[in-house]
Amino acid sequence: MTITHELRAAARSAYRQLFRASSSTFAGDERVLEAFRLKIRQDAVAAQNISDPIAYEEKNTLGREIASVVRKNLVQATRKSDDADTWRIRMTHETELGVNDTIKNPLPMDTSRRSRRNENESQAAPEVLAPARDSPPMFYSALKKAHKNRTVPELSENDIEEAFVRGSGPGGQSVNKTENNVQLLHRPTGIRVSCHQTRSLALNRELARRQLIEKLDKLQNPGLSKGELQQAKQRERERRRLKKARKKRKAKDLESE
Repeated sequence: MTITHELRAAARSAYRQLFRASSSTFAGDERVLEAFRLKIRQDAVAAQNISDPIAYEEKNTLGREIASVVRKNLVQATRKSDDADTWRIRMTHETELGVNDTIKNPLPMDTSRRSRRNENESQAAPEVLAPARDSPPMFYSALKKAHKNRTVPELSENDIEEAFVRGSGPGGQSVNKTENNVQLLHRPTGIRVSCHQTRSLALNRELARRQLIEKLDKLQNPGLSKGELQQAKQRERERRRLKKARKKRKAKDLESE
């Protein structure tokens, strides 16, 4: 298995993101800046020895996540020379800011005996939650109707990362020495699929996208996807078969009496 040009380009992009994030966050602190850049250089050199595309992509994803944290969630603080208890915080335009209103103004705490008794009663008798309304229907006819009315997710080419690796298994050189194994990564959800069903690269690309759409459908429409409808159909057939067998057995018992 080899690392494709797309994965190497993604690795270079992640490295640039880390480099720029360190320049923005650690500006003015040369010791921390040099230590951080030395660390990402060492990790980049070590990643060149990785031959597994999945592990290589995980390293790229980790680099992008670290760059986002460094850019948005880290700030620098220096102690003021005239006041040892006062710190000067340096933030950038990308630093995420939150609010502490719930900490500054907490809700009043009721310490009365009645509130404690109500709390003990609520812990002793937990409330039974009603089933969610958006749960899939129980009966096959209603499930089939809900399946037809569901919103099928659309797959955008801008949201996927595609890689081609060598296949494995029976098929000779046309399988083992050609990069016709298609691997797709859906960036928004992190779902991965791999397709190596045929020798044709174009057909494997189409089948891989179908598999990815089925997984997105299962994630977006729990209980209503195509695969789950087929399972429900099989259960409905088994239910009808058992019902017919019980009816036939009951009629036979009545005749014997």
